[in-house]
Amino acid sequence: MIPLYKLERLPRPQRLRKIAKMFAEAEQRLVLGGALPPDEMNFLADALKALSGDGGFAPAVLEALSLAQENITQQAEQSALRRAINSARHLLLAETGHYPAEWDFDLKEASGSLDKTKRRIFSGMQAYFEDIRSPFNVGAMFRTAECFGAEKIWLSPFCADPGHPRAQRTAMGCIDALPWEKAGLAGLEGPFFALETGGIPLEEFPFPLRGIMIAGSEELGVSPEALAAADASLGRVGIPSFGAKGSLNVSTAFGIAMQAWSCKLNNYGGKIKT
Repeated sequence: MIPLYKLERLPRPQRLRKIAKMFAEAEQRLVLGGALPPDEMNFLADALKALSGDGGFAPAVLEALSLAQENITQQAEQSALRRAINSARHLLLAETGHYPAEWDFDLKEASGSLDKTKRRIFSGMQAYFEDIRSPFNVGAMFRTAECFGAEKIWLSPFCADPGHPRAQRTAMGCIDALPWEKAGLAGLEGPFFALETGGIPLEEFPFPLRGIMIAGSEELGVSPEALAAADASLGRVGIPSFGAKGSLNVSTAFGIAMQAWSCKLNNYGGKIKT
């Protein structure tokens, strides 16, 4: 730990970033080890106390930092202590204009490890990612698919690589937990249905017990060839919207559709494997 007097000599943005980093490391240790030593708790509280004279903070931020300091000083029970440390970390990051990535919000899952024995799978529930270019979207869609019990993911040859570090971090271990394979749509056996604007409204769509949902490119949507395969099979499902934009990010739309499909499967007897 850097002595407080050295921290106080640093330019404000650098000082706040370093203190935020200390809080992030402390929170990680708290999660993994279950406790922080008294000297570290005292240091964190003193670091926040030293910031009380910083005139750059808005009153509401100073009040929140003071509350965090109080909980740390009193060595609150673990959940309250982690919330205090977490709150201080995010307040300091926001003050410097640095915001965390989505994967930073769940330190408990930072290792990306999952207990595969706890997975409940709907046999026959599969998805095809067609030319999803963003590793973030690929990772988010894997996490969604695993959450709602997908059996397997197929990726088109030009999809972003699930092995990309950004996909891996966004997926939080779900890429390793969920079987996947790269293939052209022509080499797969359906039935197929496409997630596409203008399809049968979500609440009316007859989700199948077995099938492959096609989710298309961020920029172009599902390709004409894939739409033709879907139209010749189970058709298209759409998500009604009411805003001016009229469309959703592909990973968001995929999550909405997967939740609806899993609910239908659960309600009318989709076969669950454990």
